[in-house]
Amino acid sequence: MSTNLYNMASYDDDNQSKLMRKAKENPFVPAGLAGFFAIVGYQLMKMKHRGNTKMSVHLIHMRVAAQGFVVGAMTCGVLYSMYKEYIWDPAHKPKEEK
Repeated sequence: MSTNLYNMASYDDDNQSKLMRKAKENPFVPAGLAGFFAIVGYQLMKMKHRGNTKMSVHLIHMRVAAQGFVVGAMTCGVLYSMYKEYIWDPAHKPKEEK
């Protein structure tokens, strides 16, 4: 039974280190998620004071804002990785095929 507990602890450590490694490789993914949840939370709190706006219109605006933030974060992440790969460290370019 103690070996099973050890395996579970190492499994959790592996997943946690994998998550941290992925976040360091691609820092815009956690930023996109944080922005998504911030926008959704703000819009849900703002829903109380929406006035005459229909619920469906308010939800559509919330969805568009959250998706726009996530797409923007993904675009920034792709541009950052391209910059890092081709401009900042061009010595590690892949070899051209003949």
